[in-house]
Amino acid sequence: MANLVPIGRALISVSDKTGLLDLARALAAQGVELISTGGTSAMLRAAGLIVRDVSEVTGYPEMMDGRVKTLHPAIHGGLLALRDDDEHLVAMAAHGIEPIDLLIVNLYPFEQTVAKGGSYADCIENIDIGGPAMVRAAAKNHGFVAVVTDPADYDALLAEMSAHQGATALKFRQKLAQAAYARTAAYDAAVSTWMAGAVQIEVPKHRAIAGKLAQTLRYGENPHQGAAFYVDGTGRQGVATARQWQGKDLSYNNINDTDAAFELVAEFDPADSAAVAIIKHANPCGVARGATLHQAFARAFDCDRTSAFGGIIALNRPLDAQTAAEISKLFTEVVIAPGASDEAKAIFAAKKNLRLLTTDGLPDPRAGGLAFRQVAGGFLVQDRDAAAIGRADLRVVTKRAPNAGELADLLFAWTVAKHVKSNAIVYVKDGATVGIGAGQMSRIDSTRIAARKAGDMAEALGLPQSPTLGSVVASDAFFPFADGLVAAAEAGATAIIQPGGSMRDDEVIAAADAAGLAMVFTGQRHFRH
Repeated sequence: MANLVPIGRALISVSDKTGLLDLARALAAQGVELISTGGTSAMLRAAGLIVRDVSEVTGYPEMMDGRVKTLHPAIHGGLLALRDDDEHLVAMAAHGIEPIDLLIVNLYPFEQTVAKGGSYADCIENIDIGGPAMVRAAAKNHGFVAVVTDPADYDALLAEMSAHQGATALKFRQKLAQAAYARTAAYDAAVSTWMAGAVQIEVPKHRAIAGKLAQTLRYGENPHQGAAFYVDGTGRQGVATARQWQGKDLSYNNINDTDAAFELVAEFDPADSAAVAIIKHANPCGVARGATLHQAFARAFDCDRTSAFGGIIALNRPLDAQTAAEISKLFTEVVIAPGASDEAKAIFAAKKNLRLLTTDGLPDPRAGGLAFRQVAGGFLVQDRDAAAIGRADLRVVTKRAPNAGELADLLFAWTVAKHVKSNAIVYVKDGATVGIGAGQMSRIDSTRIAARKAGDMAEALGLPQSPTLGSVVASDAFFPFADGLVAAAEAGATAIIQPGGSMRDDEVIAAADAAGLAMVFTGQRHFRH
């Protein structure tokens, strides 16, 4: 295994032509012989570069629509041969195999084809075979061969060659080899994941997960934890696809909370109403609808002004100047929206510590996908919680049915509760949360905490009574006892939405009837741990 290896011959075969001509010209200027395939070869030749076709090297034409072109001993022998092994050198000489010192390959755009909704046949055709085979061969023989799979590494390659008079050092080739194996692993993970869905294998025997580094983070949840942010290539709208207009880099907690906020606000169709969600520590502290974003923000903020300090704000419509001016009065970590006006951006420009993110749209709350959670020695996989209910799904279980206003608020409260950590209790009045209890070990504690926080905000805002009077309540899972429901009634709630299914449902229904409450069962729960 040599340290410095001069680059005399390079094989280039890329689907992504970014930076290709500049790289090829620089290599040719250093006397590197260029070998190439198909469209890559044509592009280089059109630019006036001297290129040998792979078919000339192998003695076979590209065939079967390009499926077979590099799968040949003349190519793989040139990549895999050990230059310090006499037997390998004899075999190369006997079979006319020339060494390949540099491989530049990026793979067929399989992930992009899937993300664009390509047909089954299109996706299959975009599974690269020869590319990964060459990449793995070159990476295995990194003692003598450099392999580059990402156009972003072209400048580093040329800098390395410049520093070593046209050669590469072993340490550099080792880094390239690791990146190459990571790329082929991610590629195979994308293929296997797509195929499991395409042929309806819900629980594959092996599960591969892959991501591309988007950002090295300063630290994780706490300063002593290292962290990084990876994107999965699905193109799902959100923090991973957002453009950041200002402010310092997002932190681990910023990204986590921003994702929670945007997924929540996306539940509300912007064509129906404006909606705003304010998040703190991955839990909503205020969510509201309104005729305008400005109105929705004011109502969401009034739910818990204390917790909103230093929070994350998500909007379901493009940010406008009036709303930006109101938000700018509050210390906010991140604002994310599907767009922002120039006037809104100008207002935020004065808030240097505020990060403004915009996307091309909202994430589809009904879209499928997988959610992962690590445990000691393994990880759990489940479907995303993309479930939703409508009025037709509700079952009235009390003597009194909810009126039209209560019913609208019940559905709103249920949607918010889906995004609150269990045990979750959400009080809603007139399309806005007025009290949220999250993450408690008992449901009655969440009920009482939410009511108490509503009372605290009423006092802070100078309201004559708690906003829970005349509100409705959502519970993410059933009430195991009647005490939680009774506590909600004591806080002034008039209607309840919950999954039902407790052994004591009859007791809970009786308590609701005794209190004059309307209650509906959904038959669906939304645990969120």
